Amino acid sequence: MRLLIKRDNLFNHLSEPVLKTGHLNQLKAFKQHGRCTCYDHSVAVAKTALFLSMILPFRFKQKQLVRGALLHDYFLYDWHNVKLEKLHGFHHPHIACENAKRDFDLTPVEENIIRRHMFPLTPIPPRYKEAVLVTISDKICATREVFSALGRKISNGRPAAYLAHMFAFLIAFLPWR
Repeated sequence: MRLLIKRDNLFNHLSEPVLKTGHLNQLKAFKQHGRCTCYDHSVAVAKTALFLSMILPFRFKQKQLVRGALLHDYFLYDWHNVKLEKLHGFHHPHIACENAKRDFDLTPVEENIIRRHMFPLTPIPPRYKEAVLVTISDKICATREVFSALGRKISNGRPAAYLAHMFAFLIAFLPWR
């Protein structure tokens, strides 16, 4: 419990400049997965990645991790209602990155987080460990949001059950050879 409080305090400190700048609040108007908005999804991904960075035995650039996670879906349109030349899942990282570069000064780590968060759907893997962590966090959050939208409570508030379900999902859907 203390770790979650520490995570929330650190998240509030690191995310404040991003949340007050740019057009991130526009994401509140767009649905992402089920009833979850793009804004809520981005915050959940950032908090999940930050939590994982605190418990894993590696050092992460937490400020860049949070900024990149908050901006990973910064495409600023409702992908359910917009007709694109390319499929949204394949193309939105590029659009999100261009929008983020327009509104923020991105580091190479942050840019890589945004551009590569859809791996393995997009073929080029993340280059930095922060980008890998956001990619994994994005899959965890998206899976939880989709299952929640389907009315299936996969964890019932039990973290161990939630992690077990996420691990089973990753094993089932990763492209094993």
